[in-house]
Amino acid sequence: MNSTRLIAAASLALCFLLPVRAQAPPAEKQRPATRRKVPNPLNDLLEEAQSAIDRKDFPAALVPLQKLTADQPDFAYGFFELGYVYIALERWDEARAALQRSIVLDPKLSEAYVNLGSLLLDHDPPAAVAPLRQAVALLPAQSRPRYLLALALDRTNDLPGAIESLQAAARLDPRDLDVQLALARVLLRAEKFPGAESAARSALALAPDSAPAQLVLAHALDAQQKSDAAGAYRRYLELQPSDRDALFRLANILFEQKQLEDSLASLDRLDAAQPPSTDSLLLRADIQVAQTHWDAAILTLQKALQQDPTRNALRAGLGRLFLQKRDFPSAERELLLVVRADSDNLAAWKDLSSAYYLQKNCPAALAALDQVARKEPLVPGAWFVRATCYDRLEQAAAALEAYQKFLDVDKGQDANQIWQSQQRIIVLRKRLAGKR
Repeated sequence: MNSTRLIAAASLALCFLLPVRAQAPPAEKQRPATRRKVPNPLNDLLEEAQSAIDRKDFPAALVPLQKLTADQPDFAYGFFELGYVYIALERWDEARAALQRSIVLDPKLSEAYVNLGSLLLDHDPPAAVAPLRQAVALLPAQSRPRYLLALALDRTNDLPGAIESLQAAARLDPRDLDVQLALARVLLRAEKFPGAESAARSALALAPDSAPAQLVLAHALDAQQKSDAAGAYRRYLELQPSDRDALFRLANILFEQKQLEDSLASLDRLDAAQPPSTDSLLLRADIQVAQTHWDAAILTLQKALQQDPTRNALRAGLGRLFLQKRDFPSAERELLLVVRADSDNLAAWKDLSSAYYLQKNCPAALAALDQVARKEPLVPGAWFVRATCYDRLEQAAAALEAYQKFLDVDKGQDANQIWQSQQRIIVLRKRLAGKR
């Protein structure tokens, strides 16, 4: 890991290339011109270390700083510089100890709190909060400490605190891209979607080609079910064309908007790079069904089932497609597998009852409807099926009762079935009366 990670948060953004530097304390004052200047070993060691730091030769800076802090154990700035070098060398524990020592020696050394908090962001986020709060208190006019504090709060799931800190940072520096983008992301996580949209637009005003900001905007618009979400995803994909999750989401949105050809084109683009996932195949089948391409949809679902044979929703959909094609034996085969795996799948039981009924297998259709009736009241159409099944089986009393129940619950919705039921009731009553 390099030093750029010290002040990064995985869910937000990088901010510095290196930890911050503090101003060195003034060198020993010059003696009067008539007096010979006495060399100051402290100044010499510090200058040697700072020269090496300026050259980014951090191993060379380490030796004089270690000697300086050993000789001057109460010199806060020496420990601060030592912590800075340890960070650059990725010696995290030693950096933490040196910065903590500098703070003990000089509680007002604001940059030490900033660097300590930045260091802890990756290694101990809860511990980063306290030094960064102190940095905010010591540097109230600077936005960066508030930004870093927000990263720490975000990583400890204090979203309200992170939002408050970022909003304060944005007021101090409204043109800070990192702050606006971080605010957009945290508001999105907190499901404050209008705020996330606004912050993402502010970030894009600062950097129109910011892919992260464009993605947050797309998510925020999507969550609000706004019609321009698809356009936002398209603009993001122009910047990041290989993002498969965004491409799949775009395909879903276009399908929901009934833009079937565009949705299919997005899926084709998604599946061109690698074999389609099961979810991609399922969406493709939904598109083909909407286009009434039944045979193509069947082949697509069969391919999906080869990938995931235990996914009951795929098999149930396949059974329904076979019903649509009036291939009742195939529908029965698939739907039986569904209900054997999940006996509580009411939709599959209903479809299975239809497959049996349309094959004139009335005992099986009645048994399937019994399964449905155990879970919920039968709808009028199911009562009509039940009635006609009993009628075909010459169970007159049960048929009469079912026809009457159909009339009671149908409320005049299906005139043809109502007429049939009324006629059969007349016939069945006469038949039963004749038997008596």
